[in-house]
Amino acid sequence: MSTVRQLENPGLNLYEQDFFAWTMAQAAALRHNRPEGVDWENAAEELESMGKRDRRELESRLRGLLMHLMKWVWQPEKRGASWEATIVEQRKEILKIFIQSPSLKGHAEQVLTEEWRDARRLASIETGLPLSEFPDACPWDTNRQVLADWWPE
Repeated sequence: MSTVRQLENPGLNLYEQDFFAWTMAQAAALRHNRPEGVDWENAAEELESMGKRDRRELESRLRGLLMHLMKWVWQPEKRGASWEATIVEQRKEILKIFIQSPSLKGHAEQVLTEEWRDARRLASIETGLPLSEFPDACPWDTNRQVLADWWPE
């Protein structure tokens, strides 16, 4: 099928025409130790992209977790199952990321300050509380509190 597509538009390579077919062809070339069948430049780019995607997912989940922990602390009267479920889910998904990519554990600590700033702004918007109500810096330890089975009061 990919050959037919290439004939339909000969100016494009398989990577540009049919990404899925390209990934299958690349996997087959690697499995059968056929370096001449590997599109090295695009393969390298895609591998880097996969790592960046995991890093962005970690950052997004950390930001969501921090925002819900803030809401949990600064609006205790509005605590509910939804917030609790979100906190549990974000922690679970972050743990899955760490199991698949242990090197990202250090990244969580590196980006905590930036993600706190973003989560702080979002928490202010969602709660209607002034931004100044939330601390400028995260008051919690990343590994012992934020990412652990810990609940702030």
